[in-house]
Amino acid sequence: MKALNATTSGIIESWRGNLIVSCQAPEGTALRTPGTLARIAKAAVDGGAVGVRANGPEDVAAIRAAVDVPIIGIAKRLQADGKILITPSFESARDLVEAGADAIALDCTERGQRLGALGRLTRIRAEFGLPVLADIATIEEARAAQAAGADFILTTLRGYTPETKHIQDFDVQFVRELANELKTPVIAEGRIGTPQQAAAAIEAGAFAVIVGTAITRPDAIARSFVSEMGNVARANGPVYIAAVDLGGTNTKHAVVSQDGSLLWQSTCPTPAMDGRDALLRHLGAVVASCVRSGGELGFTPEAVGIATAGWVDPDAGRVVYATGNLPGWTGAPIRTELERGLCLPVSVENDANAMAVAEKRFGLGQAVNDMICLTLGTGVGGGCYINGRLSRGSYFLGNAFGHVAIEPGGLPCTCGQSGCLEAYANAAALVRYAGSPFNTAQQVTNAAFAGNPQAREALRTYAGYLARGLAILLHILDPELVVLSGGIAENNTALLQDLEDDLGRVVIGWEQRFTRLALSKIARYGGVLGAAAIALDDRDRRIRAGTEWT
Repeated sequence: MKALNATTSGIIESWRGNLIVSCQAPEGTALRTPGTLARIAKAAVDGGAVGVRANGPEDVAAIRAAVDVPIIGIAKRLQADGKILITPSFESARDLVEAGADAIALDCTERGQRLGALGRLTRIRAEFGLPVLADIATIEEARAAQAAGADFILTTLRGYTPETKHIQDFDVQFVRELANELKTPVIAEGRIGTPQQAAAAIEAGAFAVIVGTAITRPDAIARSFVSEMGNVARANGPVYIAAVDLGGTNTKHAVVSQDGSLLWQSTCPTPAMDGRDALLRHLGAVVASCVRSGGELGFTPEAVGIATAGWVDPDAGRVVYATGNLPGWTGAPIRTELERGLCLPVSVENDANAMAVAEKRFGLGQAVNDMICLTLGTGVGGGCYINGRLSRGSYFLGNAFGHVAIEPGGLPCTCGQSGCLEAYANAAALVRYAGSPFNTAQQVTNAAFAGNPQAREALRTYAGYLARGLAILLHILDPELVVLSGGIAENNTALLQDLEDDLGRVVIGWEQRFTRLALSKIARYGGVLGAAAIALDDRDRRIRAGTEWT
């Protein structure tokens, strides 16, 4: 491998602890000429920048004539898959070097690697003797680029790949992780919008920092001011959400205001057994009904929230996994399909998680950081907040509370396993404990409150099994609050007292935990309120980030 020449090595050393400015502008904007970008680069260097990143040979040549600091050259090219790739060929790198680039950067993400980035990196470095910089988004990509000989690892594409698109802010912790693990110097780039973030990157171990839009794009800077000022007006104005709770039997839907008021609501049967396409059409029709009815009343929704059975990837708005209760629902692209026809932002979440979000936003969890919400009905579901954040799991398959095993080799469960909490704490189980003449869980509960000893004993048995499952969760999560919702829990103070008595016997250190048990005050409308809450949470995030839904 060709060694870096001494002059280049010395220039690169000048970057240590300093600022590099990315001077680029999209086609069709006022800044999009090589001469204009050269003047911006000169202004940045006059302000103390020790390097420039530039796109394309024409811009590199113009900037080379204006400044004497090192230039990182890139070439953005559209590929056959319809997406841009940074420096996609050896020839594009050669053109940059001939135009005056002192270093070359290229996309070394998983996609870039599939398109030959690592081999290209090695060849560029070997033939030109210049530093090669790897734009990456994950630590695995960084390791691969380091092994291929990259001279610098750049965090440029963090938040811009399918695997990292959920990251919308500058990720200083990622910089720290890279700096701690890699031998190759790390340059922080991407979503750095303030001097404080740049300083934090250096403190986290970055070799240097690259900043672009926040310095070189007056149009974007002005837009951020306009957006932030407009956000105040939008945040303080009335907000209405079309909220849908897709259940296995019925679909509840409503127009919900920002304060959790139900302004219009309705229910219709769910075509649960008709397959994915029928369910998607059903959701489209239900949401359209909400939008139409809300508009007629003067409450036009500006976003849509969907709470659905099944585990959900909320970033993609897609069902990750669903049981046979909704055949074909696994993989359903809910957000994509609904947004295509609605022209409104759509948020999608698992129904039990959505219930937890509703409790956090509208219910008992507003002042709580650590909380478990259990839904007791046909099944047993739940969601939880840890350190003030909704916990979903790495693969969005977490919170399967109904499927913790409490009876090894016990009763079969709908999930295919046996001995699960759900088999002992769902509505059918309560009816089973009561026996004849009871046919529904509601009948058992009503009879228990009326003093029927048979029903009362059934409720105690039910509480005992529920306590065994909940004890597992308490031993792991140690929450401040446990909220019970669902048909079995509604107004069921006897269940609450039985459960607290049983937890005192099966939970280690129960007296020291001060965990509060409570019945949800919003459970009757929890599904649609949860759907509304997730849409409102997403709206709040867009406002904080200063971004608009498109």
